[in-house]
Amino acid sequence: MKKTAITTDSNSGITQAEAQRLGLHVLPMPFYINEQLYLEDITLSQPEFYRYLEQNAEISTSQPSIAAVTEFWDKALEDCDEIVHIPMSSGLSNSCETAMMLASADYQGRVWVVDNKRISWTQKQSALEAMALAQKGMDGREIKALLERYALESSIYIAVDTLKYLKKGGRITPAAASIGAVLNIKPVLQIQGGKLDAFAKVRGMKQARVRMIEAVQSDLAGRFAGSPVYLRIAYTCTEEEALEWKQQLEAAFPNHEIYMDRLSLSVSCHIGAGAMAVVCSKQLPETGFLAYRPME
Repeated sequence: MKKTAITTDSNSGITQAEAQRLGLHVLPMPFYINEQLYLEDITLSQPEFYRYLEQNAEISTSQPSIAAVTEFWDKALEDCDEIVHIPMSSGLSNSCETAMMLASADYQGRVWVVDNKRISWTQKQSALEAMALAQKGMDGREIKALLERYALESSIYIAVDTLKYLKKGGRITPAAASIGAVLNIKPVLQIQGGKLDAFAKVRGMKQARVRMIEAVQSDLAGRFAGSPVYLRIAYTCTEEEALEWKQQLEAAFPNHEIYMDRLSLSVSCHIGAGAMAVVCSKQLPETGFLAYRPME
């Protein structure tokens, strides 16, 4: 049986320390801040990133260089026969397409790149599922096929506290941002199939949280009806606010075990601080429920 390693990138929210604990490999994503290169969780921490945001620094995301990807894979392949690589969604970055081209050109049959439209918690969950499938004896080709089959079986709803970064990224006009700020409009965004899109507009963060709960209830009654799911929280707000959001979700969905994690920095660039999200993803029948123990 082949020894299969699981690799992903830091958009999954998996830190280098957690990757070591879990037994997988995480490629750090690059950021340019005031034209200087930083690597997530290597030379750029979460608190540093948000300090730069508050200072109105020029922040842009980038995909890893070809050299960084091949070096990362070559190192992982020293201890295994093949790799299943789970990058961030192709709908949010070109890094997935680049990885696929590299795997096809230089790593035929040794690196299987999965495009299952995931980011943040859903991407992390895919990495955990891939590890479980490898332990069951599936090879890289089979794991890739299965994860891509369930690519669209997840939802992310994000309540945005400020319109500043949506305006900066050109997702809304300056006029709409000004009116929204005066009226205390809080957009609720969604990620379905890998793209960040509008979902709803409400007055105030309290109503935004209610709208996200309604969206999840609709998913559970509709597209995920009869299927067990994972419910998770992602956030760029304070931990105290995230804990309050967690309590609200636990009251609404008492039969689910809910964990929290910071939202991917690549998404945070476009929404800023103060945001909170709920993540819903279908459990794979082939793995069943996978318990998760967060880092202490």
